Amino acid sequence: MLEISNVTKTFNTLKAVDDLSLTVNDGEIVGFVGPNGAGKTTTMKMLTGILKPDSGTVNINGFDMSKQPLEAKEIIGYISDSPDMFLRLKGIEFLNFIADIYKVPTDVRRERIEIFATRFGLMDALDLPMQNYSHGMRQKMMVAAALVHNPPVWILDEPLIGLDPKSAYNLKAMMHEHASAGNCVLFSTHVLEVAEKLCDKIVIINHGKDIFYGTMDELTSRYPGKDFEQIFLEMTGEKVE
Repeated sequence: MLEISNVTKTFNTLKAVDDLSLTVNDGEIVGFVGPNGAGKTTTMKMLTGILKPDSGTVNINGFDMSKQPLEAKEIIGYISDSPDMFLRLKGIEFLNFIADIYKVPTDVRRERIEIFATRFGLMDALDLPMQNYSHGMRQKMMVAAALVHNPPVWILDEPLIGLDPKSAYNLKAMMHEHASAGNCVLFSTHVLEVAEKLCDKIVIINHGKDIFYGTMDELTSRYPGKDFEQIFLEMTGEKVE
């Protein structure tokens, strides 16, 4: 379970996140959508402890991120909005480095790395420096690294960007498998169709505020005769022709 309560974050005079509350229950996939600059990435970084909120609380499976950060971070799988990190390492070195941080036993990590490498077409790239990877290959490596310790809570910031169709399909299938096993997934996306088809619930954020949180049926019932794109544009103040 993932819960944020009345969280606010300000940069200079810009209030990036404004008194935001959100709960993702076990067994749920929740999509986080909003215009550029709406506060999605800032929220993700507070959920993972990268940024500290000015006020409010972040709770991961009962652990308060401000008071028990190590315990909370141990159970998170986080994919950031950029895959360009540790590029001087070979793929296998990077995965082992992350597995070491989370104290994944050698035999367990070997099995998981093989599963991810096979599923995402990484086997031939494991012994190459990641600086030689394409953007999509780096993104797939970030997915494998985020999940190598089998975390119950997934926080994924634009995880599908750059993935080829097969890899995107595999990741979406993994989200379903993870939630079906009683775990929770929160992911942000700019692709409204993905959020509509994949998620149990949708969060729409604008100017740092939650302007909708609920199921797609609940959303469309408020705007009869309109599709998700039209609803999204209307709710976020965009002009709809």
